[in-house]
Amino acid sequence: MPAKSRRALHPLAQRERVLARLSCNSDFEAATTRLLTQGGDPRIALNAQGRNAYGCTPRPDPALLQLGSSTGSIISHEGFQAAVALFRRLYGASGSYHQELARQRQELSECTGAARCPGTELVFAASGTDLHAIAVHLAAHLTPGRMQAVMVAPSETGSGVPDALAALHFVAQTAQGVQVTRGEPLGAAAMAAPVGVSLRQPDGSLRSQAEVDAEFAQHVVRQMHAAGGCLLVLADVSKTGLHAPSVACAAQLRQQYGERLSVLVDACQWRMSADTLQGYLAQDFMVAITGSKFVGGPAFCGALLLPQGVTQRARSVPLTDLVDYCARSDWPVGWQPARALGASANVGLLLRWEAALAELRLFNALPAAQVFQCLQAWGQAVQQRLSSDASFAVLPVPPLSRSGEMGWDSVQTIFPFQVFKPEMSTPKRALTVHELRRLCEQLRQGQGAGASVRVLLGQPVECGDQAGEPVAALRLCCSARMVTDAVRLRQPWTLVIEQTMQALDLVAELAKGCRD
Repeated sequence: MPAKSRRALHPLAQRERVLARLSCNSDFEAATTRLLTQGGDPRIALNAQGRNAYGCTPRPDPALLQLGSSTGSIISHEGFQAAVALFRRLYGASGSYHQELARQRQELSECTGAARCPGTELVFAASGTDLHAIAVHLAAHLTPGRMQAVMVAPSETGSGVPDALAALHFVAQTAQGVQVTRGEPLGAAAMAAPVGVSLRQPDGSLRSQAEVDAEFAQHVVRQMHAAGGCLLVLADVSKTGLHAPSVACAAQLRQQYGERLSVLVDACQWRMSADTLQGYLAQDFMVAITGSKFVGGPAFCGALLLPQGVTQRARSVPLTDLVDYCARSDWPVGWQPARALGASANVGLLLRWEAALAELRLFNALPAAQVFQCLQAWGQAVQQRLSSDASFAVLPVPPLSRSGEMGWDSVQTIFPFQVFKPEMSTPKRALTVHELRRLCEQLRQGQGAGASVRVLLGQPVECGDQAGEPVAALRLCCSARMVTDAVRLRQPWTLVIEQTMQALDLVAELAKGCRD
């Protein structure tokens, strides 16, 4: 096929042909569904059951009780319809990819509070892992010497993050559709493997904040004395709901080393208020967010917020090493180095962010006090159940450290917990990670005696070791959509708590039949 014909197949170049084919709403919905699974890496591809690597579908599934937003979210009806409406505009006379992207950039800046921080810019990317790769690339060019990142232990973050922070390819195919070799250098920059700091003791219990902060500081100081550059990655919030290092620790190190130390806030869970995010930007911290977890948008929509200080220094950083991961339009208009990137349009990413923004509009319209009350009531009920039921053991999560007034983002919304199989003898045996994965699949399918609901929980994670056996935990999560749905439908919040308790009943029931 001639090159010209191949280019003509680009979706934005074929409006007339597509409009003739998509003559009814069902066709638009089918095309939107397909696009929602494109423009990401292989994790977004659907398996034989029509789910991606996070167990999520590209169409709404209202019968599924979603309590696993720490892993990912399934698109809601409102989000899906917003994506369909945007798809219609793109292929109609009023639609323009770049106009819609500019609108999203402005709206996202406003609803995050970044618009109130002058000079802040926003870079779009398909995933949180991509955002880490972009951040360390910028940091490496802004500081002298050999770059090294200091982060939380890999078990508390995305599986590809350590490779991304070492400037290595972390997937076999990038969001730009380029085939690469995982583990090979992403570009020419020399990068040391990141250092990970454990947040829990070997048995899964917590290390003290002072101990964790001291280890973060130790690694940063060592790297600085080696005449290198350093990227400090602050987790807000980790896979099991932890926050590390403390903001005070990161701020003190930034004050000590100035621009030689770059700080990235990994807020890909996005369980923070606009005030908290603005506080990070005010300290010249980069902030990585995604709309696919707490917010409730579909998987693979990310954004990196660059504060004014970073923006001013990074505008001359070459981006050619990121050509496999970024397109020109992902970067702010006028960002000169982005001219070296391809001119492709990631329509899938655009549609996924449109769905996430629909969720954000609903959530941001709620009174903060009402959100706080709902999340607090849910968290107290979950804590009580997990602590009092012999089938479970809750993993400790300390109070979230927030500056200023107690906002909704100071409330715990991720509860990691072990599941035990009832035994006649003691001690009880905790389910392994393999058993928990099978249990999650059974919950998703609605299995179990008397099961009246299908449930999606956060994927199991390994959190330590007890008596030579790995500690594996499931995660029970509250999300923005749970709050907005209850408020919009005028349902009592007690109903949400009752549904959560039913889900835990099912977990305990299914645990009886688990075999490793």
